[in-house]
Amino acid sequence: MTQLRFPENFLWGAATAAYQIEGAARDDGRGTSIWDTFSRTPGKVHQGHTGDVACDHYHRYAEDVALMAELGLGAYRFSVAWPRVQPDGTGPVNPRGLDFYDRLVDALLDRGIDPIVTLYHWDLPQALGDRGGWTNRATAEHFATYATAVYGRLGDRVSVWTTLNEPWCSAYLGYGSGVHAPGEQDPAAAFAAVHHLLLGHGLAARALRAAGARTVGITLNPADVRPADESSAADAAAVRLVDGLHNRIFLGPLLAGGYPEDVLEHVSRLVEPTFLRDGDEKQIAAPIDLLGINYYQPTYVAGRPDGAGGGGAYPGTDGAVEFLPPVGPLTEMGWMVEPAGLTRLLERIAADYPGVPLLITENGAAYPDKPGTESPGGPIQVADSDRIAYLDGHLRAAHEAISRGVDLRGYLVWSLLDNFEWAEGYRKRFGIVHVDYLTQRRTPKSSARWYQEVISRNGL
Repeated sequence: MTQLRFPENFLWGAATAAYQIEGAARDDGRGTSIWDTFSRTPGKVHQGHTGDVACDHYHRYAEDVALMAELGLGAYRFSVAWPRVQPDGTGPVNPRGLDFYDRLVDALLDRGIDPIVTLYHWDLPQALGDRGGWTNRATAEHFATYATAVYGRLGDRVSVWTTLNEPWCSAYLGYGSGVHAPGEQDPAAAFAAVHHLLLGHGLAARALRAAGARTVGITLNPADVRPADESSAADAAAVRLVDGLHNRIFLGPLLAGGYPEDVLEHVSRLVEPTFLRDGDEKQIAAPIDLLGINYYQPTYVAGRPDGAGGGGAYPGTDGAVEFLPPVGPLTEMGWMVEPAGLTRLLERIAADYPGVPLLITENGAAYPDKPGTESPGGPIQVADSDRIAYLDGHLRAAHEAISRGVDLRGYLVWSLLDNFEWAEGYRKRFGIVHVDYLTQRRTPKSSARWYQEVISRNGL
C-alpha cells in the first residue's frame, strides 16, 4: 500500500487509567473509590474481579516507563486517582499519593516522554459517592479544588491537562444503565450527572488556567451516529435524537456556548432540569486548547415506533429508536470495526466546532491473544495480527482526516497494557503489551513492535 507520512511533530503515544493499572488499592493512604465498592459488589464485575492489584503499576512504574521508551513513545496519557490525593474527596491533600505521580512524571521526563494528565477517569472517592456523587452539585466544586491541588504539585513539569475522561460513560453508564459505578438506574440522576460533570470541567479548567496551566482540555467519546437508511426521515430523526444525547449535550455547552434547544426539550420531557442554574453554561464554556477524542466503533440507528432504545444509556429513546446490532468483523468486545467512522467523526467535529485542535486520546481493540511461542534465544512472542489490522486501518482513517484539513495533533493507542477492563474484569485484553496477571510479567505483543516501527518512521 502507499506509504503515508504524518505531519512533523505529530504526537505518538499510549494511554492508561489509574484504576485499571495501578493496583495498590490500600497503599500510602489511598482512599476508597466508587469503583472499589462497585467491583467488590457481587454480580457487578466479571467473576468478582477488582482493581486491587491490576497491573501493579504503582510499584512497577519504572519498568513500564522503560518499556514506553523502548517503544519510542513521545507521550503517555495517564489519570490521577482522586482517592490517592484526597482520600475522602475533600479536605487535606495526602502527600504520599501525590509523591507517586511526582515519581512517575520525573521518570517520564527523564526518558523524553511527555506526560498528559487526566484528572478524572471514573474513580470518584466513595465519600463523595455517598453524598450523591455527580448528582450532587458540590462534587463539581470539590473537583476544581482537587484539580488545583494536583496542579500545585505537578504543574511545573506537566504542560497538558485534561479534566475528564468520557463524561458520557460516567453519567449514563454510572447513573443511567447502572453497568458502571456507582450502578444507579435513574434518568434524572444521569442528566444531573451530565451537567455536574460538565460544570466540574468548567470550574476545574478555569482553576487550572488561573494557576498557570498552558494547555487545558477534556476528553470525550463522541459517537459517529449513522442512519440505517439514508433516505428515511424516521431514521434521520433517530440520528438527531441519539446524536443529541451522546454528542451535542456535551459539545454544545463546551464549544458552542450552551445546551442545544432540542436536547433540553428532550431532557425536560423526562425530568425537570432543576440542576441547570443561571450562569452554569458560561462556566462550562471555559476556553479549551485541546479536545481529546476516544473512538472505537460507529453507532447505527433506525427510527422505530417499537424500538427498544438504548435503555438507561440513552434515556427517552425507548419506543423511538432501534440500535442496530454491529455487523462485519467484530472485536472481542462485540464492537464493529469501521475505520471510516473515525474520519467522518473527526471531520464533523472540526467543521461544527472549528478552531480547537484535536487529539485521538484513545483508539484500540480487544482481541484474544494467540498462544505465545519462545523464539530461539529471545523472549516469548505474542501474536495479535487482528489488533495490528485494526490499528493500521484507524491510523489510515486519521491520516485521511488530516489530508482533508482536520487539525489532528496526535494519536494515543489504547492501551499500553492489558488491564482491568471495568465491568469485564480481566477477560478482555486491549493492551499492546501482554500482562501475565499471576507474575506481572510484561511482554510486548506483535502490535507493540509494529507500533514502534510506525512511530520510528512517523507513518505507515
